[in-house]
Amino acid sequence: MTPSQKRERLAMSRPLEGATGKTGTWRVFRPVVDKETCNACGLCATYCPDGVISDDLEIDLTYCKGCGICANECPKKAIAMVREEK
Repeated sequence: MTPSQKRERLAMSRPLEGATGKTGTWRVFRPVVDKETCNACGLCATYCPDGVISDDLEIDLTYCKGCGICANECPKKAIAMVREEK
């Protein structure tokens, strides 16, 4: 994919602040992307239920729930779920 092409986002929703606050505040594990291993296939963004992974594969930790679906779906295993430090 050339830099001039943009990947179409398929997420059905966009993250918003809920009645109890931002979802990232109670997360136990957070995803960390290894950019060297990642092949930018976009499956993580496609399967993310909250649509918090950008076209540049940056994860918005403000709204990420830490469910691990992105890490599970990554064919290259380029996403690791790391315990949150409080």
